[in-house]
Amino acid sequence: MYQKQIEQLIVLQEVDDEILTLRDEIEQAPKELSDLESQMAEFDERQEQINEKMSILKDQQKKLTSEMDEDAGKIKKSKNKLMLVGNTKEYHAMMREMDSLEKLNRMRDDEQEAVREELVRQDEATSALIEEMSGVKEQYAALKTTLDERMAAAQKKLDSLGRKRKKACKAIPPPILGRYEFIRERMKNPVIVSVSHGVCSGCNIMIPPQSFNDLQKGHQILSCPNCQRLIYWRAHIEPEPEIEETPKKKAPAKKKAPAKKKAAK
Repeated sequence: MYQKQIEQLIVLQEVDDEILTLRDEIEQAPKELSDLESQMAEFDERQEQINEKMSILKDQQKKLTSEMDEDAGKIKKSKNKLMLVGNTKEYHAMMREMDSLEKLNRMRDDEQEAVREELVRQDEATSALIEEMSGVKEQYAALKTTLDERMAAAQKKLDSLGRKRKKACKAIPPPILGRYEFIRERMKNPVIVSVSHGVCSGCNIMIPPQSFNDLQKGHQILSCPNCQRLIYWRAHIEPEPEIEETPKKKAPAKKKAPAKKKAAK
């Protein structure tokens, strides 16, 4: 009876560990999908920022081109009128105006070149972002396609484990089962551990000799005095591994003292 209870407690612990793993998987899978959705939302935001910047740059480029064309037209008209100027003063005034317009257009040309370079950089950033987005979208599509199947398989396995757990619980007396549940809720796995050569495998501390003697009798399920886990003697379930003893070195043989010679009379 005692051994069957121990066996069922071990089964129960294995089932509970599997249930915990499956619940983590069921809980984690939607989070993975949510994380990918967050990444895609971030990509969309970055793309929107790039598009907005490119729109501003293109407007700036268009404005500069328009201003340069307008001033180029003014310069052309001024050159045509230059031959009709009646005095030197007006001639120099028109030349200064033309020089000012040409200088302004050169500055605009430099500014337009900077705008063109920035547009190229933004195009490159867009290409890199699209490539990055493509990988995440593929990952998202694959995960979303298999998510329902994974969740259904995990739930099916969970239901099967639930039935197996109920069966194991029926073979364990309520007081022992209560102790098991109490310990499991309050400390890390495992709950039930073996004792081999007098050492608890849960905390790796030797249990008192009297407790070990009681444990070997196999009359009742005991707890480790140190970590409070349920314990069983390993030999009740499987053979204990033998402890290899270091061979003792033989002491070197003592040399006999030489016999003393008798003195002659």
